Amino acid sequence: MTAYLDVDVRPILRAGGEPFSVIMAAIERLEKGQGLRLYATFKPVPLFAVMADKGFAHSASAMEGGEWEVLFTPAAAKPAQVAAPSNGFDFGAWPDPRVKLDNRDLEPPEPMVRILAAADKLGPGETLSALLRREPVFLFPQLEKRGFRWLGGFTTDGATYELTVRAPS
Repeated sequence: MTAYLDVDVRPILRAGGEPFSVIMAAIERLEKGQGLRLYATFKPVPLFAVMADKGFAHSASAMEGGEWEVLFTPAAAKPAQVAAPSNGFDFGAWPDPRVKLDNRDLEPPEPMVRILAAADKLGPGETLSALLRREPVFLFPQLEKRGFRWLGGFTTDGATYELTVRAPS
């Protein structure tokens, strides 16, 4: 039976913060064979791919009030390939970004706020690009709610995450 380390990020999320670093720090503290029980204010779908890359399977359960409990259990084997940093859209050719943002020096949640504000000003089919210090896992559900598509991944230096967002056509 798997033992779980409990991590409740609901207070961080309610305060408008980004708990990704707290979750990753908890992962570092896990003992061999131990899992992580995460409590969040929303279903953290983008985190599933991140955790799969780290060798964890997930099981999500809705709680009262629209909150979620997610069990991340060590998987028998790490998936051979990480899901592409996209949301399953056929991207084809995208236009050059109309807006370019360098958010690498900003503290959360400012990068997400700036990207969402700029994205809301895009015309149909237009794109923006943003440079970030980390993968914006909590931005993805917000973009999805607004109908945006995105592509992203770390640059070859491994220190910069480059995100391209496309407005709905």
